[in-house]
Amino acid sequence: MDCYNLPTIPYRKFSYPLHDKAAKENIPIVGELDLTMRCNLECSHCYCPRDNKKKELSRQELCQIIDELTQAGCLWLLITGGEPLTRPDFLDIYTYAKNKGLIITLFTNGTLVTPEIADYLQEWPPFSVEISLYGATKDTYENVTQVNGSYEKCLKGIELLIERNIPLKLKTMVMELNKYELEMMKSFAIERNLEFRFDSLIHPRFDGSKFPCQYRIPIDEAVEIELKDHLRRRRWEKVYQQLSKNQRKNNRLYLCSLNMWSFHINSYGRLQFCIMAQEPSFDLRKESFFNCWKKLINVMPKLKSKQDNKCKDCELFSLCAPCPAWAKLENGDPDTAVEYTCKIAHVLASKLKNNGFISKGGRVDDRDEEKNLQKTRGI
Repeated sequence: MDCYNLPTIPYRKFSYPLHDKAAKENIPIVGELDLTMRCNLECSHCYCPRDNKKKELSRQELCQIIDELTQAGCLWLLITGGEPLTRPDFLDIYTYAKNKGLIITLFTNGTLVTPEIADYLQEWPPFSVEISLYGATKDTYENVTQVNGSYEKCLKGIELLIERNIPLKLKTMVMELNKYELEMMKSFAIERNLEFRFDSLIHPRFDGSKFPCQYRIPIDEAVEIELKDHLRRRRWEKVYQQLSKNQRKNNRLYLCSLNMWSFHINSYGRLQFCIMAQEPSFDLRKESFFNCWKKLINVMPKLKSKQDNKCKDCELFSLCAPCPAWAKLENGDPDTAVEYTCKIAHVLASKLKNNGFISKGGRVDDRDEEKNLQKTRGI
């Protein structure tokens, strides 16, 4: 049979049933893999600590882990960091993952994309590449990255991928240093027919340092940005309309672990529930991925929220979606509220209630939301 003439089906029709099956059976179908914590930029808001005392996974170790996670059922893999292209063996690792049949997304800052790498990605294309754009002008961009010449390199990397028709998306983290250029960054993406997304929720570094938090934008501005964007506003409208239906129904600490089908592996070989949840974690240098995954899905449901957790019975729980991993970084206790996100939820609810943002008829089109607001981690 000629494989090039096989019938095709819409991507969602292919992917949704697989995710549903994985959720029911705890199959680790989606993974994230940090190749390194190193980066060629020094972004002010970055959450990645660099510990030169820790030894990052070697290419041989990474390939062994890729073998094991594919055997366990992984199909989608995000390759990220740090900046993954700082590794001299990046293409070797990428090729190995591609040859295992993985559907790969690549997160990069774009500054290290060369014509040679772009040519290779054209020949062996990823599912998508996502590049972080931290400003629409040189001064703003490099005020964030703190590296001279990085703006031109990022733009060059973007153009190299566009020229080769490689699936590309742009994104940004909105902060005090670049908030005035958000609309310009949106326009930059639109002019190039690229999807664009943004986030304004900066959390502490993974070592607990609060240094990045100084760049958070004021709460009122964060809410204004959310409601100004049409698609994001509609998403919040829908959540607000269903608040009474989305109350917390159990005492799990991590409600997002109800159906486990995804995982994160850091550059030191620790298997985690997600990129922010540093614990529990299991050492893939000592045990197989399959054994570590079994331990992870066994322990996560046993983590319970305390009775005095003030978020537990909050009527805005689903609007805020408090994250225990973030609370651990912010307050040292996963059972506490993150004041910044808590206040955003209350201001957002007030705006939606009082300022006429609810759509006429009280309905939001689920099809539009599924199409345009698919959740993707990490900027």
